[in-house]
Amino acid sequence: MPERRPCVNELSHSPLAPENLACDNRYKGTTEAFLVFACTNQQAHTAPMANEKLGIWLVGACGNVATTATLGLVALHKRLAPTLGLVSELPEFSQLPLVPWDQLVIGGHDIRKPQVLSTATRLTEERVVPRELLDQCHDELLAAESRIRPGVANQSGEAIRQIADVHLPDEQSTTPRELIERLKGDLKEFVAQNRLRGAVVVNVASTEPLFDAELPTSWPEFAMLLDRPGTLVAASTIYAIAALELGLPFVNFTPSVGAALPAVEDLAKRKKTCHAGQDGKTGETLMKTVLAPMFAQRHLKVQSWVGHNIFGNLDGRILDNPANRESKVATKDRVLANTLGYDPQTLVSIEFIESMGDWKTAWDHVHFRGFLGTFMTLQFTWQGCDSALAAPLVLDLARLIDVAASQGQTGVVAAFAPFFKRPLGTSEHDFSKQHRALVEWADAITDCAND
Repeated sequence: MPERRPCVNELSHSPLAPENLACDNRYKGTTEAFLVFACTNQQAHTAPMANEKLGIWLVGACGNVATTATLGLVALHKRLAPTLGLVSELPEFSQLPLVPWDQLVIGGHDIRKPQVLSTATRLTEERVVPRELLDQCHDELLAAESRIRPGVANQSGEAIRQIADVHLPDEQSTTPRELIERLKGDLKEFVAQNRLRGAVVVNVASTEPLFDAELPTSWPEFAMLLDRPGTLVAASTIYAIAALELGLPFVNFTPSVGAALPAVEDLAKRKKTCHAGQDGKTGETLMKTVLAPMFAQRHLKVQSWVGHNIFGNLDGRILDNPANRESKVATKDRVLANTLGYDPQTLVSIEFIESMGDWKTAWDHVHFRGFLGTFMTLQFTWQGCDSALAAPLVLDLARLIDVAASQGQTGVVAAFAPFFKRPLGTSEHDFSKQHRALVEWADAITDCAND
């Protein structure tokens, strides 16, 4: 167990308690940055209580990942599916005040007309989900579909704008502030109509092109630009701002910029809420973060690491565009240097093969050198269902960041690093160390609650 200072006050989970609890704990563990938080009760996002529902607002709500998460959540409600693939169901996290599955309600934004049921039907045809499960959850999927509202696509690239079938405001004549206020209105309506205690916003939309505009680093300066038409702000950042301004936690499961801007981090701290990201780690990159430490710990020199990826869903179609693909490759390719301590030659390719559907195959070739300079090779094939791997992590993150927010954590939650290819708040990519730090984070919260 990590060493810590005792809490000054007992942690209260009552949303009615007006006082802030100055329970500032600092834990010394594997990676100190993971374990620093303040157990300060917030009124903006209240801690879970019996029979209090929480919303999960999915950006990209009609996509494969969002639909699989929605169907999976309904199946968990009805006890039609096991909890395999859900990290938050591991014994290590059993003492956390996690919201029960039957207390979660899904809504969302999308730039396509609501089509959750048709997406789910296609996923049954691609053998992603069983047909009988869809039949048993039909009515609940229709209800979730009714809670989807039109989204935005600023600075998302032509590939993403081409799939839209809802009206997208002109970026040159519409201010980012107008869009933010519309999204905030949708979120407030969702919370009110469903009598929720709050919501968590999770971005699972298609990957935007790399965003490299120079913007102010402080929130007050950045906020002034939002009132100007034509200001370059990516859609993922607009969603992040809408959530954070309402005091709602934000999770970026995509490579898009989202809340990964200094000014938006400043906003999160000012609003006393939290965020996490970026780019969910589900397949080939997950393997890299497991295998690369092995080479380092056995003192084997990786000469080159080549990975070829093929998949055929909408994400694959969007990534077939060079501008969008560049953003994805950048997050997949950065983990090796951080773990190995040097830069081997690398190549990451992503190809759209339509017939693959939601199934993804990655072939990796690792050329390494060992004792007496002998050259050797490791090759592996990863063949998995993209949405079935990602959807449970989306549900996990919604529950976990709800806990983080209710404990008063502000800014980026670095402890969620094991979920992401490019974890914000830390440079640690070793998966075992990341998971250990996540467990220490959970233990710290449990200890604070028990003091």
